[in-house]
Amino acid sequence: MQPNQPWSLDDLQAAHDHFVRTGRLPRLLDPLVIASWQRCSPRLNPFAPPRWTALNAEVFRLNLNQHKDLIRQAQPLLEDLQQTLEGTGAMLLLVDSTNCVLLVVGSGFKESAVPPGLRPGVFLDESHIGTNAFGITQLQACPACVVGGEHFLTLWHDRSTAAAPIFGLDGHAEGAIGVIGPANNSAGHLLSLVVAASKSIENQLTADQLLLETHLQSTELNATIDAISEGVLAWSAASGRVTHLNRQAGQLLGIAPAELLGRALADFVTLPEGVARALSRGQELSDVLVNLNVPDGTRECLLSLRIVYGPVQQPATYIATLRRVETVRQLVTQMVGAQARLTIDDLGGDGPAAQRVRRQALAIADAKASVLLLGESGTGKNILARAIHNSSRRAANPFLAINCRAVPRELALQEFLGYEAGVYGTSGVGDQPSKFELANGGTLFLEEVDALPLDMQAALLRVIEAGDVIRLGGKRVWPVDTRIIASSHRDLEALVDESSFRRDLFFRLSAVLISIPPLRERPEDIAPLIERVLTRLRTQVGRPLIIKPEAEQALLAYHWPGNVRELQSVLERLALTIEAPEIGLNHLPQTIRQPRPAGSGQTDSEGREVVSSLEEVERQAIIRALEASGTNTSQAARLLGIGRSTLWRKIKAYGLSN
Repeated sequence: MQPNQPWSLDDLQAAHDHFVRTGRLPRLLDPLVIASWQRCSPRLNPFAPPRWTALNAEVFRLNLNQHKDLIRQAQPLLEDLQQTLEGTGAMLLLVDSTNCVLLVVGSGFKESAVPPGLRPGVFLDESHIGTNAFGITQLQACPACVVGGEHFLTLWHDRSTAAAPIFGLDGHAEGAIGVIGPANNSAGHLLSLVVAASKSIENQLTADQLLLETHLQSTELNATIDAISEGVLAWSAASGRVTHLNRQAGQLLGIAPAELLGRALADFVTLPEGVARALSRGQELSDVLVNLNVPDGTRECLLSLRIVYGPVQQPATYIATLRRVETVRQLVTQMVGAQARLTIDDLGGDGPAAQRVRRQALAIADAKASVLLLGESGTGKNILARAIHNSSRRAANPFLAINCRAVPRELALQEFLGYEAGVYGTSGVGDQPSKFELANGGTLFLEEVDALPLDMQAALLRVIEAGDVIRLGGKRVWPVDTRIIASSHRDLEALVDESSFRRDLFFRLSAVLISIPPLRERPEDIAPLIERVLTRLRTQVGRPLIIKPEAEQALLAYHWPGNVRELQSVLERLALTIEAPEIGLNHLPQTIRQPRPAGSGQTDSEGREVVSSLEEVERQAIIRALEASGTNTSQAARLLGIGRSTLWRKIKAYGLSN
């Protein structure tokens, strides 16, 4: 009943009896009460006792813990209100958003004011105890007062209930505060009391939430400033006292942050005249080379100055960012060096095979299609990938190289696709962008792409086809413009036949296919490569390096199973271990001076081993495998470690099909 309605307790009782007998609703009764009666009538017997429902002890304990902030704010207020209501036979209650009673305050109240079965943990919803102020308040999100006969169950007719919702900062109800008392108490007084109490609790909850958010923001700001690589120094424009000094700035100045915070900056640091003049003029600075005088000497750094203005457009805070000059120089050197080296013209070798690889790489450098580089380990696939990137229009953008075999299979998806905060226990931790986002606008180089698990292969295929990525645990689609260059030393076609590599992904990656032949198949490139490596090593060691003819002949005759990488390693080891300017045959490793026989063991007239061609060795291996398997091609393919279709193709090529 609303406070201004003129109904007496007898009128309310008569209206209730009339509704129970006839099902007709009084016209002047509170609409909220009428709606509640209509909901309760099909489900409850008005003369039966309440059907109390309660949480078990363990769940109720968890519920109390979940609402501990609400209880902490409400309990002192309820205890103060108890003194106001003492002697009236009323009791105060706090409920959560589901109408579960969290707290009952009112010791020593009259027994008649306490409905049988009412205790903490029970629910005051109208589906179990009929029309009451708590149920209406939670359903309608507004204060309510129910008096005497307005309650649907007759057990409540000698009582009044009043309740008001408690809203959180987000506008949703956190719970409600209410009172149960004798029906002859002033309804308006009870309703006004709980409304005032709910507003007081709301205000305190809001203040606590805002204070917590302010504290968190302050903590995050301090952590962010301390985490950045640049030094940050802030001081008050009015007092000149330092308000913040992060760890990097303290290290650069040689002053502990705790020693300087709250102290006058002028007592520790003397600013150059140019900076002091800029401060007096309200002028900001960017990357000015300055010398700062500190107690133990002078610090050279790059300084940028920003001014934070107060409400009356007067400087309130000065913020200086400091960077070590040597750090900036190293960064510039790295960036310029990365752009200056590893172009297609720098690829070693001048023979027909090397020239063919150069032409292919140059022709596709600016294409958008994916590139697949095939070749044995050590042939220079990584160098070629970087050269393609540096020769393309993407050269100024990121080049991100990932060895797929080095990524644990169970972590592949989250490593490549990234994840939103909160996924995989990363709560409190920022989002992890995908590798495609990190390489956006540039190139993502996937070394040993054959090692990708099948689920990651499917994800990679989707990114290539759709041009976007969705992080794990996220819903946002991130557009990416990333070129994929992949490499492998294995026979991907054979892996496709074995169903360990997706056929559709192979077709996507091999839109541009470049095969790098092993060094033993292009002996004409060995001498130029030796000279290129020696030229670089002479600069590094600062002395002459000359290969004697017999040593050079041994290097040219060696079959180089490790390809270009092995050649570079051998020459680098010689340059570092030999002090003489000339490298002789005796300086070479034993495997190069006296290589092991490889093949049939036949020798020519001078006693030198006759080495069979790769094609002949492969042909003989296929013949032996077919003989060992009884011409069973599937078993022969397994013996050779290749796919069945690959074996059929080679059988046809070598004329072994008859």
